[in-house]
Amino acid sequence: MTTKRRRTARHLGSYGDADVEGEVMRTDAVLDALARREPVGGTDAAIRLLGALVADVDGQWLSSVSITPST
Repeated sequence: MTTKRRRTARHLGSYGDADVEGEVMRTDAVLDALARREPVGGTDAAIRLLGALVADVDGQWLSSVSITPST
């Protein structure tokens, strides 16, 4: 199975502003960690919410698979 690598903002070009570039790289790192289902810590409420949503979706998927009858 092949997967297409997500094209991140840092590959689209430079913004010319080190603060913005740093934020983009941190955002990419968080999104990549969430995609790999790695725990994402921190005090930012939005990041904690995204992590909780990923865990909830994974939990819903696992529970729906286990109760789905086979035909």
